[in-house]
Amino acid sequence: MNVVDLPLPGLKLIEPKVFGDARGQFLETWNAERYAAAGIPGPFIQDNLSRSRRNTMRGLHWQNPNAQGKLVSVVAGTVWDAVVDIRRASPTFGKWYGVELTAENRRQLWVPAGFAHGFAVLSDFADFAYKVTGPYSPKDEHVLRWDDPAIGIDWKIDRADAILSPRDASAPGFSEIAAV
Repeated sequence: MNVVDLPLPGLKLIEPKVFGDARGQFLETWNAERYAAAGIPGPFIQDNLSRSRRNTMRGLHWQNPNAQGKLVSVVAGTVWDAVVDIRRASPTFGKWYGVELTAENRRQLWVPAGFAHGFAVLSDFADFAYKVTGPYSPKDEHVLRWDDPAIGIDWKIDRADAILSPRDASAPGFSEIAAV
């Protein structure tokens, strides 16, 4: 596997080695020893899978306290995945990074605790898989406005077409999360 350290400290792009032949493909999606050596510690306690249709926007979410690290990938379809560094002491606080994850490119994104995370579905539908390092804690979950101009994420979808949950649609902007 190839591991790329990204511009936001701690964030990593994993490009698994894919073995293919006339029968199809095989790849490792998790190997505790290899991923730990690459700086992705685990342990992971839960695997999740969501299915969403085109123009669905999920996020930007994080938990505090009881933060979660996430190892994310796409099993079917295409998403634009983005994170925002919300670690106040970080030199990249408030900066974002985005990457296209697809069933074809098989990339994974390691999102450590301290980042708000979200994705937009670019294909007709997408199956989005993620492993988490901590339990889901609704009382600790926070949300950041996905289209906050102060952050400026290019989500690759038209804002007017975005399909949002009521919570994501009414999320506070970056300047309002300073108290979190």
